[in-house]
Amino acid sequence: MGPRGGSRHHAPAREEPRPSARAAHPAFPQTAGRDSARGPPPPTSAAAARGPPGRRLGPRPRRRGGGGRKEVGGGARGTRVPAPPPRPARPRPPRCRQRRDFSKAMSQAGTSQFQEVIRQELEYSMKVELDKILATAPSNELEHAKKDLEGFKKLFHRFLQEKGPSVDWGKIQRPPEDSIQPYEKIKARGLPDNIASVLNKLVVVKLNGGLGTSMGCKGPKSLIGVRNENTFLDLTVQQIEHLNKSYNTDVPLVLMNSFNTDDDTKKILQKYSHSRVKIYTFNQSRYPRINKETLLPIAKDVSYSGENTECWYPPGHGDIYASFYNSGLLDNLIAEGKEYIFVSNIDNLGATVDLYILNHLMNPPNGKRCEFVMEVTNKTRADVKGGTLTQYENKLRLVEIAQVPKAHVDEFKSVSKFKIFNTNNLWIALSAIKRLQEKNAIDMEIIVNPKTLDGGLNVIQLETAVGAAIKSFENSLGINVPRSRFLPVKTTSDLLLVMSNLYSLNAGSLTMSEKREFPTVPLVKLGSSFTKVQDYLRRFESIPDMLELDHLTVSGDVTFGKNVSLKGTVIIIANHGDRIDIPAGALLENKIVSGNLRILDH
Repeated sequence: MGPRGGSRHHAPAREEPRPSARAAHPAFPQTAGRDSARGPPPPTSAAAARGPPGRRLGPRPRRRGGGGRKEVGGGARGTRVPAPPPRPARPRPPRCRQRRDFSKAMSQAGTSQFQEVIRQELEYSMKVELDKILATAPSNELEHAKKDLEGFKKLFHRFLQEKGPSVDWGKIQRPPEDSIQPYEKIKARGLPDNIASVLNKLVVVKLNGGLGTSMGCKGPKSLIGVRNENTFLDLTVQQIEHLNKSYNTDVPLVLMNSFNTDDDTKKILQKYSHSRVKIYTFNQSRYPRINKETLLPIAKDVSYSGENTECWYPPGHGDIYASFYNSGLLDNLIAEGKEYIFVSNIDNLGATVDLYILNHLMNPPNGKRCEFVMEVTNKTRADVKGGTLTQYENKLRLVEIAQVPKAHVDEFKSVSKFKIFNTNNLWIALSAIKRLQEKNAIDMEIIVNPKTLDGGLNVIQLETAVGAAIKSFENSLGINVPRSRFLPVKTTSDLLLVMSNLYSLNAGSLTMSEKREFPTVPLVKLGSSFTKVQDYLRRFESIPDMLELDHLTVSGDVTFGKNVSLKGTVIIIANHGDRIDIPAGALLENKIVSGNLRILDH
């Protein structure tokens, strides 16, 4: 789905330097004109050969007749007349330096004008290609395709216009203390008696555009089984259904799908037809990938099946604002009396509806409602690449590592200076989205995501992140929440944690087991043999007991028998060609296991 904010495993792709449109396109020379790249032309006359006025190049030519006199008349020996006195040196014009500065400015202006011409040519070429693509759309897809391509055209225009890094590091400041509230302070206010009426103003939105390919699965990631054969989507529906039943409310679920996940998701939604949750879907935009060299789309028509699948991409979750608005669902929910959406990644199992945060939104202590709330949590060493909230030009602003100048990346990663990061759990006012969208006033930095396709073609994707819009909203706020609200499952290492006895499952929500002495989550690193979910499941006969585990590293061909217990720090390494079978019932506490260990059935 594009960039995944709030992920300690998937930092947004580093933004490629874009000093100007010319740097992004080979058609731009490095100087203003063609001749300047070739060097100065050769002299074309004797006057030109003499050089600039006031200076003579080469030896002074001898005067005919010698001496300081010259002959006049027609004979061999004419009358000699005195030569005129030498002309006094002409004083240097007092404004010579100003003229040089003016010439330099004119040269720079010429370069700027040249860049603008090339930008216009690129935009025109892009328009021609997009028009050709749109012409291939069938009538039933024409309107939708037109909106998508218009949105892409605007994004491409901004891409060509922007220069240099998207943030000035010197302007970044720590946010004011009152702009990031501790969760404990929010929770201390308690809950009102009419919490049901507050809940009825809420809509839960899950970002469901990603595939499970990084974990070796086909289809939507939300359909991967994560606990007791429940998928991410199952757990989400169970959570909201529990809310609606407990408080007799009507909190709907909205899924933002992509063209990659829409069909498969809609087939699965039939199983929830009898649950007490209204489920709506809308699709995020479908944008064309562009050739890195020509900056033109690689797609030739609007189809996105078969070989054309690689020609298109969903442009990151920052597309939620435009797609939500264009779908008509935003207006429908406002008409039903809904006021806020709670947005999160569907693979973050800690992102459940929090009644205390919702009450703070609906009943603010100062009487002024927040239009945008971002949940942040304290950084650990595993989260140093996560986006952080800063104060920038008197506004709260999300800064991602992709936007940071290279000279300041280490400073950005500092846990002591930037102590929090974005979980991508967001609470946003529906009326504010509508207002800003209609004014075209939602500003998000462009993330340039380079890709290499299977055939070796280098392309780029222009993306945006949903949290980057925080600076466009009024009265924005950060809330520093417990780590338990950030439980993403990006890899099989994460999957092992949530499948283990570290967590208990209740009404679709995972909570840390009370038997765990420390509230921190163990650090788990599974090797490449465990990357795919099928391989991972095959290597565990049952999930080990991990209640007292601090650190687990597994590398190579390793399998686990039933009822294995892991405690403290455990490192298991099977070298190439070796295999290690951890026997059933084994207890490993502060152990390093290496070499070759086979357990064979007798």
